[in-house]
Amino acid sequence: MPVKRSLSATRMLRVFEAIAEAQPIGVSALARQLDADKSAVQRDLMTLSDAGWIRTVASSGGRWELTPRVLTLAHTPYSSNGLRQRARPTLEELRAETGETAYLTVPDGDHFVVIDALESPHVLRMVPPVGLVIRLEGSATARAVLPHLSAAEQARLLGHAPSAKLAAEFARTRELGFAVNDEDIVPGAIAMASAILGPGTTVLGALVLTGPTDRLPASRRGSLGAALQRAAQRLSLAA
Repeated sequence: MPVKRSLSATRMLRVFEAIAEAQPIGVSALARQLDADKSAVQRDLMTLSDAGWIRTVASSGGRWELTPRVLTLAHTPYSSNGLRQRARPTLEELRAETGETAYLTVPDGDHFVVIDALESPHVLRMVPPVGLVIRLEGSATARAVLPHLSAAEQARLLGHAPSAKLAAEFARTRELGFAVNDEDIVPGAIAMASAILGPGTTVLGALVLTGPTDRLPASRRGSLGAALQRAAQRLSLAA
């Protein structure tokens, strides 16, 4: 007999994730966003608050945010292969070599999540927080990862089979070894990514460099992309 799921626990996790993405946020906005009963969401909020995972923001009209307790999860090894631990020296090398923010993303269901990041020493810099959900559309991470997935997984994530144009872009990315988000998400910001591969069509994650447009001009991206690819290859696992 199939084991029954706890719908209330599922909703509570969705509430927690929604707060992490949109904090600070109030109960009414949460209920609308999740299409859930407001009183049920309120109960979830109080439960999470009593457990120490969320708190109200002072002078915010009762809106909620995560507490620092969530940071304890960021130090938990991502998986048995210790990708986060293995990647830290590589991130340090990339930051030192390029002077830009270097970070590590991993697949998580239908999106990607930042699990480690080292800030650029420049005053003007782009810094994704650990735990940030990276969207599929337009991101350098997705553009670097999708070309290495199976056709079935590509279709699942995209919601359709890749078009001929997109398939050609995937082939180009595999040839180059990296992908670029050229101000497609944040004006004035460039991101470059290279996939970290596992056996077969498995993708373990991606290494990403990000910085302002004037420090990552097109003339510099070939050398930066090559450095990214070499770093990702060092972290990849052979079949």
